[in-house]
Amino acid sequence: MVNPQEKVINNDPLKNPEMVAIIDEIIDANREIPGATMVVLNELQNKIGFISEPMQRYVAKKLHVPVSQVHGVVSFYSFFTTQPRGKHTIKFCMGTACYVGGTPQLIEKAKQLLGIDAGQTTPDGEITLEVCRCVGACSQAPVIVVDENVHGRVRPNKFPQIIRSVQTKES
Repeated sequence: MVNPQEKVINNDPLKNPEMVAIIDEIIDANREIPGATMVVLNELQNKIGFISEPMQRYVAKKLHVPVSQVHGVVSFYSFFTTQPRGKHTIKFCMGTACYVGGTPQLIEKAKQLLGIDAGQTTPDGEITLEVCRCVGACSQAPVIVVDENVHGRVRPNKFPQIIRSVQTKES
């Protein structure tokens, strides 16, 4: 099994000249605008897919801001991720209604089926599990969001079927 940290190192965009060119282009295009750090990080997340710790240090150096400022933005906003995400993302709503309605049991079922914890990606890079705050579908608790599709009133015994549907999208 591949260590997730190893995966980040092996996929480090700073080791790919084409990716470095994209990163530099984003930084150069936005360095002078107010709130440049947030704008640059948002663009990097959209284009690269994640913002590793080496990338955070690189951005800080190029923007002449403290690494702590860049890291603070990346760690504060849930949109940002420091590791590559899978092709598909399954988010577990942890709002009060969903939590009480059974989200912890759904997460346990996902761990059993996929062999990964929330916040991790399957070794094949297909599925990432994440937790999130309220998705605004409390009446359908517990809720999961598969890619952009909301699934309500999900029970652990129905979860394998949802996983299979995600996996067959690739076939």
